[in-house]
Amino acid sequence: MSEPARTSRPAPTAPDGFIADCRARLGFDLLARTWTGVVIIGLREGPRRPGQLREAIGGISPKVLNDTLRRLEDDGLVERHRYAEAPPRVEYGLTPLGETLLGPMKALGAWSMEYGDAVVEAQERAERRRERGQ
Repeated sequence: MSEPARTSRPAPTAPDGFIADCRARLGFDLLARTWTGVVIIGLREGPRRPGQLREAIGGISPKVLNDTLRRLEDDGLVERHRYAEAPPRVEYGLTPLGETLLGPMKALGAWSMEYGDAVVEAQERAERRRERGQ
């Protein structure tokens, strides 16, 4: 008598479908944070002072920008340069690791330009369905 065929079982997954320690989750979590992608793109042309960055981005408060920059610095994606001048000057720039995100960010931007209208239309249809109580 032959043995029944064994099937390979997938690795255990977290409730959201990703393996708990999956590296892809790390990247998704990084980019899913509010303002992260916008700040990274804002620094793509080189270091900027916080005021310059806020002006380029628009709609971000100084506190939120500072919190975002600190978090990106902790992640190793942004570095802060302090200059011994009067008045003191601080600039933020992408690290080499942070620069590696520019390609994926560009791809996501291209996808958004191509398919953004379709997503907005789907969202509007869903909202109309909710308003009708369906």
